[in-house]
Amino acid sequence: MNNNLPSDLLNLLLAHGPERPVIGAPGRQDMTRGELVNLTGRVASALSGIGVQQQDTVAIVMPNGPEMTALFIAVASSAVAAPLNSAYRDEEFDFYLGDLNAKAVIMTEGVESPVRVVAARRGIPVIELRAEAGRPAGTFSLSVPMSDAALPKPSAADIALVLHTSGTTSRPKIVPLSHANLTASAANIAATLALTPHDRSLVIMPMFHIHGLVGAILSSVSAGASLFCPPGFNALKFFGWLEEARATWYTAVPTMHQTILARASRNSDIVDSMRLRFIRSSSASLPRQVMAELESVFGCPVIESYGMTEAAHQMASNPLPPRSRKPGSVGLAAGPEVAIMGADGQLLPRRMTGEVVIRGSNVTRGYANNPEANAKAFVKGWFLTGDQGVLDEEGYLTLTGRLKEIINRGGEKISPLEVDEVLLDHPAVAQAVTFAMPHDKLGEEVAAAVVLHEGQSADESSLREFAARKLADFKVPRKLLILSEIPKGPTGKIQRIGLAGRLGLSA
Repeated sequence: MNNNLPSDLLNLLLAHGPERPVIGAPGRQDMTRGELVNLTGRVASALSGIGVQQQDTVAIVMPNGPEMTALFIAVASSAVAAPLNSAYRDEEFDFYLGDLNAKAVIMTEGVESPVRVVAARRGIPVIELRAEAGRPAGTFSLSVPMSDAALPKPSAADIALVLHTSGTTSRPKIVPLSHANLTASAANIAATLALTPHDRSLVIMPMFHIHGLVGAILSSVSAGASLFCPPGFNALKFFGWLEEARATWYTAVPTMHQTILARASRNSDIVDSMRLRFIRSSSASLPRQVMAELESVFGCPVIESYGMTEAAHQMASNPLPPRSRKPGSVGLAAGPEVAIMGADGQLLPRRMTGEVVIRGSNVTRGYANNPEANAKAFVKGWFLTGDQGVLDEEGYLTLTGRLKEIINRGGEKISPLEVDEVLLDHPAVAQAVTFAMPHDKLGEEVAAAVVLHEGQSADESSLREFAARKLADFKVPRKLLILSEIPKGPTGKIQRIGLAGRLGLSA
């Protein structure tokens, strides 16, 4: 990490003028950086007043919006922030609060949630947040005393944020991220996107996800840029928010981009009047077809990046023009070192496929309280991402799939991404996801689900015939479902593992 950069979140705020805007929202006046610094001090005093120390964990159960943005930065500057999905049920809240050893929960005043019952059962105090109408976006008070106390003094090594891995196939693991991890990643993203204080991001990613927290929020804070924070993602309101914000960019997962494209023609006046500098995509593979359509509709470059929680988000990214962007690639190393490792633990030369590994100042030091997982995750100082990929001669990384998602059809290995790409070439197909389906003899068989473009028609037989013209026979989906919507995870990502069961496909 550049030693001239701030090494903690509070100093990110202090690094730019206090009068500069930082948080905006629909119909609200912007909060300045100075106002956010003052609010951070008041939150620190409130937490200290109930006995929360610098390295104690505070769970945050809040919807997207300006208050959540301000609260995340304030809590992460003075304790350990643990944003949780407000849609969790009783059992999930019980697991996460216990696993995190949370010392307090902060949530919106008057909102009913199972977390209240769980917190009471565990003896964890619940702090209520009250948004202050008529004040700058993000201004709030808490149900515990707040005072203008001295600002917290976090160190680079202090943990600022903890998130759980998705836990698709095993118990979720706690990923602790230090101030140094977060500020390094934020600076990496800001540099990749050439963010300046004149940029403004429309924040639509969930704020309990690393993509939203770092990819949108902290990258902008690091660059002295500003944020426009509506209450979550709403395709019907997206274009109105884009216009009101006068945003220069936004970042999202591919399924969100596809939903936005579906409504773009109905909002052509706003699209034509907007001058987005770029659009960013991350957290899942962006189909080439979607990238091309986004660029055509919005008239700006689409930058595909590669991130994960353990790297405080960004690991690689396609660069901005005039440097080359390669559709289908997640770009060049963009912060940490990126390499390809073979099964024997040796690094592989370019053009050879293996596991993507990383190391750098943005990478977590290890999972919390999980030496077994850490022993498997780190080899010779490199973190194993679990992704399969290949570097080309110029250092551009192409992902060929999650190692756990590669379909093993009787010993024949199939990359779901390759099948997705072929299905998306069909003129009627808007979305496609390929996944493993149980098979009694082969172990796994290839299956796929598609969503058709509005007004288009196709059947399973014609889609399979189309795929068979471009794929080897063993890669052609044996089962192909045509759906109105593909089930997604809480962050908007499609989760291939377990999809067969969710769609009722069994051996």
